[in-house]
Amino acid sequence: MSSTTSSPRIVVAALYKFVTLNDFEALREPLRQTMLDNGVKGTLLLAKEGINGTVAGTREGIDALLAWLTADPRLGDIDHKESFCDEPPFYRTKVKLKKEIVTLGVPDVDPNDTVGTYVEPEQWNDIIADPEVLVIDTRNDYEVEIGSFEGAVDPKTTTFREFPEYVREHYDPEKHKKVAMFCTGGIRCEKASSFMLKEGFDEVYHLKGGVLNYLEKVPEEQSLWRGECFVFDNRVTVRHDLSEGEFEQCHACRRPISAEDMQSSAYEPGISCPHCIDSLPEKTRAAARERQRQIDLAKARGEPHPLGRDMRKASSI
Repeated sequence: MSSTTSSPRIVVAALYKFVTLNDFEALREPLRQTMLDNGVKGTLLLAKEGINGTVAGTREGIDALLAWLTADPRLGDIDHKESFCDEPPFYRTKVKLKKEIVTLGVPDVDPNDTVGTYVEPEQWNDIIADPEVLVIDTRNDYEVEIGSFEGAVDPKTTTFREFPEYVREHYDPEKHKKVAMFCTGGIRCEKASSFMLKEGFDEVYHLKGGVLNYLEKVPEEQSLWRGECFVFDNRVTVRHDLSEGEFEQCHACRRPISAEDMQSSAYEPGISCPHCIDSLPEKTRAAARERQRQIDLAKARGEPHPLGRDMRKASSI
C-alpha cells in the first residue's frame, strides 16, 4: 500500500528595517552563512541605514534566520511579511553591501531620523477616502499598471530615484497639506515619507507593511485595492489572498506580462514582449536568447534553472 504526501509549502519572507548599522560590513558573512546553513535563498541588502530583501525557504529555515536576526537588539522588531508558494522563487543566496537599502539618491534622507506617520492596514481605507488627502503610489509604472488603490496617483516613474523630482515638479507643501503613500512592503513609502517631511510637507502618512500587509489584514469585501500586486520573486504577482497571480514575466525586460500579452506576435518567450520589442538593444536581446537557452536546457534535465528573479530590483519592495 502506498501513500502520497504533499511537500511543505515554501515560505517567502519580505523583510526590512531602517536602523543604524555602523558595522553592516561585518554582518555580511555571518548573515550569509546563516542563510546557507538553513537552506534560505534570496537576496538581502545591508547598508548603514538598515536591512532589506526577500528570501525563501522551509518554515524551519526562515524561523532560524529570523531568530538570528532578532537576536541582535537593533533588529528585534524587524518588519517581515510572509506568503507561500509551491515552487522555489529564488535559486541563489546573496547578501550585498549597499549605500542605501532602497535607492532614493537624496543625501540626508534618513527614516532613522525623520519619518512620517505609520497607518495600520485597518485604518488605511479611512485615510485614503478623505478628499483632502493626496494619495500617491510610490511604486514604478509597471507595478502600478497591474494593480493599485482606488483614487491613487500614479507618478509614472520607472525607478524610485525619479520620485523626488516628480514630487518637486508636481506638488507644493503649501497646497498639499496631507499626503498618504504606499508601496509593496512598506520600505519605499517609509523612505519617501522622510523625504516629503524634509521638503516641508506637514502631514505625511504611509501604509505600515505596505500593500502586502493590507492584503493580509483587510478582508477582500472591504478592500479598496484593485488588481494584483507585483512582487519581487518568481511568482511575479499575488492576488488579494496572497496566492500566486495570473501574470508571467518577460525575462528580457523583467516586466509582468498578461495572457493577452503572450498572444501578441511581439511575444517570444524569454526574448521579447509587447513592452520591449521596440526598445531593447540587440546586445540585451542576444543575452536574453542565451538566458532562455540555458533555461530550456535546465528544464530538459529536470533541474531548476539558476537565473531567478533579477534582484537588481529587490530593493524596491
